[in-house]
Amino acid sequence: MKNWIIFISVFLVSLALVISVIVLVQARSPYKTAEQVAEQTALDEGEVVSVTDSYVYRGLTSNMTVIGKDEEGRTKAVLIPEGDSNNEVYTVLLEEGISQEDTLNFVQSEMDVKEVLHIRLGLEEVGPVWEVSYIGTNDKLNYVYILFENGNWWKRILNL
Repeated sequence: MKNWIIFISVFLVSLALVISVIVLVQARSPYKTAEQVAEQTALDEGEVVSVTDSYVYRGLTSNMTVIGKDEEGRTKAVLIPEGDSNNEVYTVLLEEGISQEDTLNFVQSEMDVKEVLHIRLGLEEVGPVWEVSYIGTNDKLNYVYILFENGNWWKRILNL
């Protein structure tokens, strides 16, 4: 009887693990597909010749951000609107605006940052912005948005 209980327990735990892995893989599938489509769009449009990073930016509208090198070796961000294929692709040279490192240093010097969660470049109605998500020293979630072109504050969402 003891062996049956052990067998059933191990079986149920194994089954739960397998189902969890399958659900996680299936949940991530649409994201990976959108990321691959955006990377291929950036390459097909000729905006970049190699891709170094890509991610989803969720703001007022969603877009995929693809970071890569152009034919001249300059680092470029290609912001591709999600869904509607009629929207135009927006590109910026990263050397023409505030860098990711400068954005991080600016936010850390101005705000009480305990841990930075992410920094993402995205497109809003004012143009390209850096979104910085961080945990403050009060253990609350914060979002700040810095204008890419000049490094000024655009929006702050604090203490969530």
